[in-house]
Amino acid sequence: MNLPEHKKIILFDGVCNLCNRMVQFVIKHDKKDVFRFVALQSELGQEIQKHLGIVTKNIDSVILYDPGHAYYYKSSAAIEIIQEFGGIFYAAGLFKIIPNDLRNGIYDYIARNRYNWYGKTEHCMIPTPEIKAKFL
Repeated sequence: MNLPEHKKIILFDGVCNLCNRMVQFVIKHDKKDVFRFVALQSELGQEIQKHLGIVTKNIDSVILYDPGHAYYYKSSAAIEIIQEFGGIFYAAGLFKIIPNDLRNGIYDYIARNRYNWYGKTEHCMIPTPEIKAKFL
């Protein structure tokens, strides 16, 4: 895999409107240019999941991959991503005191209903030229 050095990779559902909004939120708040994005459905997304040993069938979670260090998924990924913004967002770490099973139960409920609540697109998000470099 040819991944950029010193960047954290966010794998997301490229056809999910909620997920696409999350990506836009991260891009807006990623002032330190920490993140790069890959759709779970893409060839590279599939390759990263295989490399991590994640079963790709029916994946319904955001995955944060910090190459050479660790990976996170579901609520843990969301918390790690938000904390990276610093400032008031760092307080998101307080959610770690909630048991992982409870956090992921809520996460799974939202994930199961995301297409019904937020809709689904037929294609992955097409970034503007200004943010295209953030996508792998």
